[in-house]
Amino acid sequence: MYEKTFPNKRFKLTLEFLQKHIKTSETILDLGVENPFSKIMKEAGYTVKNTTGEDLDLDQNVLKTDNQNVVTAFEIFEHLLNPFTILSEIKSDKLLISIPMRLWFSPAYRSKTDMWDRHYHEFEDWQLDWLLEKTGWKIIDRQKWTNPVKKFGLRPFLRSFTNRYYIVYAEKI
Repeated sequence: MYEKTFPNKRFKLTLEFLQKHIKTSETILDLGVENPFSKIMKEAGYTVKNTTGEDLDLDQNVLKTDNQNVVTAFEIFEHLLNPFTILSEIKSDKLLISIPMRLWFSPAYRSKTDMWDRHYHEFEDWQLDWLLEKTGWKIIDRQKWTNPVKKFGLRPFLRSFTNRYYIVYAEKI
């Protein structure tokens, strides 16, 4: 997935946001298979368990049986058909979720070679906020940031000042 580029800025800001809200003594269920960022969380002293690749749209059993203090969902909800069900089924009282934001100047991402690497949703911030509210979460903190790229052109120029990522810390109401 990160063969050519590694999202250093996004990972740095995500870790800072996590450390601001979650103690290393709290256990984390990270939605999605083990990935470079779950390894970064472990290196930072967190106890992290990942889901095992099950299709969370169809099978939410891991959310019903796990007793983690916190659920993290970094860059996963855009791939799901029904994030409402998943958010409703989470038993933990704390949630950190980040998404790539919908960009008006770029179509939704779709890999032609990897069926799992496609965006069904590309949210605007208010849409994620509304989804969280409707599923019983109260947003405590949020942050956005850009994702500039080192290329020439109109889209790269727009990416230098248009927010691309949105991260939220929420607690169960």
